Amino acid sequence: MPSQLSLKKIRPIQLVAVIFFTVSGGPYGLEPLVSYAGQHSALLILLITPLLWDVPAIFTVLELNGMMPVTGGYYKWVKHTLGTRWGFYEGWWTWLYTFIDLAIYPGLFVVYASFFFPWLMDYRIPICLVFVWLSALLNILGIVPVGKTSLILGAAVVTPFIILFVLAFYHHSVTSIPSQTLKGVPFSSLGMALYTVMWNCLGWDNVTTYAEEVERPVKSYLYSTFTAFGLVIVLYFLIILVSQQTGIDTGKLQEHAFPAVGEAIGGHWLGQLIALAGMASTFGIYAAVLLSVSRVPKVMADDDLLPHFLNKQHKRFLSPYVSIITCSLVVSLMVLWPFADLLIIDVTVYGAGLSLEYISLIKLRKVAPDAPRPFKIPLSITGLYMMVLLPFVVYFVALAGAFSSTEQAVWAAVFAIAVLASAELVWQLILWKKPHHRKGTIFQ
Repeated sequence: MPSQLSLKKIRPIQLVAVIFFTVSGGPYGLEPLVSYAGQHSALLILLITPLLWDVPAIFTVLELNGMMPVTGGYYKWVKHTLGTRWGFYEGWWTWLYTFIDLAIYPGLFVVYASFFFPWLMDYRIPICLVFVWLSALLNILGIVPVGKTSLILGAAVVTPFIILFVLAFYHHSVTSIPSQTLKGVPFSSLGMALYTVMWNCLGWDNVTTYAEEVERPVKSYLYSTFTAFGLVIVLYFLIILVSQQTGIDTGKLQEHAFPAVGEAIGGHWLGQLIALAGMASTFGIYAAVLLSVSRVPKVMADDDLLPHFLNKQHKRFLSPYVSIITCSLVVSLMVLWPFADLLIIDVTVYGAGLSLEYISLIKLRKVAPDAPRPFKIPLSITGLYMMVLLPFVVYFVALAGAFSSTEQAVWAAVFAIAVLASAELVWQLILWKKPHHRKGTIFQ
């Protein structure tokens, strides 16, 4: 295996771009929020949800990553703290959720490309497959090309929205915010609104799986994570505010997405620019998320929990190319799913994995209170319990809302639960073939 010292590493500014694309990639996909929440709830849900859902996750990731900045990230944290069994659960759930997450972006790419050529929708699947395998090639070239590409695409995504906001505020008098209340929002719509915002703000732990490939990882992650979070929240708030101020019909917004807002504010040229940014965004997100998930099966294979061929690295680029190809094969099948179903399954499975990270955080505080923590959440153990309760409440309200929604949403939620249950079935198969793993099921 090649020496870790020979790995090329990305810098903090590139890490900001990779985190931005892993977690957000711009507001694309946020369009259904106004339809679910309405004019008088969308901004409120958009501001409250990240505080309850994202901030606890960010703090948890920064503390655990500061203690263990290693390849495999969250999988290694949970395995070290809760044992091999729960480490496997964490890796398995995250691997599956990321397949689902990745399958969303090729379809979105086609949606934005069809702004220029509507006939592309008739060739959705072939275009999605080209998208998937071009991103696989980029990832095989290594983390540095992904980091540089993310930086360029990040600028391409943010610039059209800056133009949109300037035009909206200085030429269209965007000065007032509608009164905000949750009163009158049906519970099922609230659940879907929460899912929409949660999906657009998840993945903070995913960016830690390649920590050993980042310069000064502890300091870099601290700076880069908070920078990316601020950028994401400001961008989301402004685009929803501007969309509401244009008076655009929610059905048109959901069907034609944010390019329709660009047309309403600046004309067809701005709509085209935002559509191009949407294409850049989806490719950047996909490449960044594939970068993170491809490291997980490699380290699980190193631990004898997945087939060993998954940990093979490219001789020249030192990337886990077999893992990247395997992920791409699965996603090539998942692109057939509709967006709404993928969103529910995605967030539900991700939330279960995130819960194990919260448990690991609290357990490490109890069993290793004096361990070095370059970043430490300024809360006692009781305070940590209260902190992690917040995302759990949001998670279960969203899940309950999905179950009270349409029959299609119910089946998506049921499928997500079945995906979670598959971890135990695969774990039992592992124990049957490799019983030595029974020794690693408690705190080590």
